[in-house]
Amino acid sequence: MTDQHARLERATQHLDSPVAVVDLAAYDANAADLERRAAGTPIRVASKSVRCRTLLDRVLDRPGWAGVLAFTLGEALWLAEEHEDVVVGYPSAERAALRALAADPVLLERVTLMVDSTESLDLVRAATAGAELPVRVCLDLDASLRLLAGRVHLGPRRSPVHDVAEAVALARAVVDDPAFLLAGLMAYEGQVAGLQDRGRGVLGALRGVAVRRVKALSVGELASRRAEVVAAVRAVADEAGLDLELVNGGGTGSLETTAAEPAVTEVAAGSGLLAPALFDGYDAFSPTPAAFFGLAVTRRPGPGLVTVAGGGWVASGPAGADRLPVPTYPAGLALLGAEGAGEVQTPLRGRAADGLALGGRVWFRHAKAGELGERVDVLHLVGGPGGDEVVDVVPTYRGEGRTFL
Repeated sequence: MTDQHARLERATQHLDSPVAVVDLAAYDANAADLERRAAGTPIRVASKSVRCRTLLDRVLDRPGWAGVLAFTLGEALWLAEEHEDVVVGYPSAERAALRALAADPVLLERVTLMVDSTESLDLVRAATAGAELPVRVCLDLDASLRLLAGRVHLGPRRSPVHDVAEAVALARAVVDDPAFLLAGLMAYEGQVAGLQDRGRGVLGALRGVAVRRVKALSVGELASRRAEVVAAVRAVADEAGLDLELVNGGGTGSLETTAAEPAVTEVAAGSGLLAPALFDGYDAFSPTPAAFFGLAVTRRPGPGLVTVAGGGWVASGPAGADRLPVPTYPAGLALLGAEGAGEVQTPLRGRAADGLALGGRVWFRHAKAGELGERVDVLHLVGGPGGDEVVDVVPTYRGEGRTFL
């Protein structure tokens, strides 16, 4: 039994399953490592990867972290009750939330919206008519890698704004409209930040060779293009007498390369704090798993087999084995290919099965960080002098009655 496994068992022995925990020592160590990797560039915490206000506050109390990158406007308005700098990382069509933003001068100063088209500006303008202050907006630049005259697209399908001319046109549309204030520019290179360098097995290793080549090519291309876009957009802002306050980029998987770009003023990270399973295969860093959920053993179907209650906490994204929860403690257990992770029960096979009694616990890691918080009302924070006590029980967004997406 590993030290972490033993600590989790001691801390939660009085609790029934399912139980979700965060190992605070690991969480803090991951925060420190993200700071090291950012090398002095401020980090904006990506709230979708945490979804717990206590944990967001914990990292924002550290030097090196500043501001929140929210995932919906409704969430941003809620967080802005306490935080003065909240950027919504995605365009919003939440008309009721837009009206609420327009009606509150404090929120108008604290919240920055994401836009990627004049159509998006039109929607926001219509919903925020009558606002006392201009609506702060950030331009979303598509950071994907395009090859062969655009016939090959590598990266997330996000903004339609890809080149300098498109970014300048949108920036001019913003500064020419008194309803808006141009506050910044964002570009998320998902094909770098969100792809593991190493997969599982032989196929994963072969795929990793291709991924590393794409990443290297993308990093160089984007650094050049982002610098040109930022310079051009800054020129538009300067002409209007404005300061481009922020240039946000990157994610947990790309902090080193993004932070190294002189044009970038801040990076974003969140998943690296909890270290879900999708972040196991990177070359540049190895975060310590910090978030787990424990399920009770309820059946023993046969030798080398146990069944736990629940388990079907599958992550979003392209369907595949890498989106399934990973049985972690005790070591030596695996999902069955024919059944996977079940809605109400999950069978597991492996050498550790015969050592588990009914009522025993198997600890899993979720594939994606923040989505664990959508499954549980509370997180049990494990810490204390020996790292084996539940030092606090804190609500997730769901536990506070907030389910934004």
